[in-house]
Amino acid sequence: METLYYFSYGSNMSSRRLVTRIPSSKKLCIAYLHEHQLRFHKRGVDDSAKCDAHFTGNPDDFVIGVLFEILTSDKHILSRIEGPGYEDKRVTVITDDSDFFDAFTYVATHIDKSMKPYHWYKEHVLSGAREHRLPDDYVSSIELIGSIEDSDAARIERELSIYRQLN
Repeated sequence: METLYYFSYGSNMSSRRLVTRIPSSKKLCIAYLHEHQLRFHKRGVDDSAKCDAHFTGNPDDFVIGVLFEILTSDKHILSRIEGPGYEDKRVTVITDDSDFFDAFTYVATHIDKSMKPYHWYKEHVLSGAREHRLPDDYVSSIELIGSIEDSDAARIERELSIYRQLN
């Protein structure tokens, strides 16, 4: 079966979240996408902010994420889940071992800098960052992002229930 490399930097860094979406996903390693910054400015369909690997062109900027391998046949599922406001982009990421990988990721096409993420969405991002032991200063920078309460209690429960399930 053919596979693809997928660079996840947002809520899909959480293995529990990604595996519920794409069961074929397999974590490979931590990776860095240079000339990009992590921003929470993608307008979500739920009217809250989502993550973006925003291209800056500055060689000092980088996004840290997780490189996963998924079945090529599952990519359409992930694209459907990511939905409107994201487009897939081919990127080259580098690992701590200086290995380069050609991968795909999703970048925002619908940007609204005035929005904030819901608390539960930010928790997905932080869960993945902590799970994969991203650098403390990087995790701290995510913790500093302002977030807002979601008024939809059922959505909050649905989103965070994956962390209460047994392995």
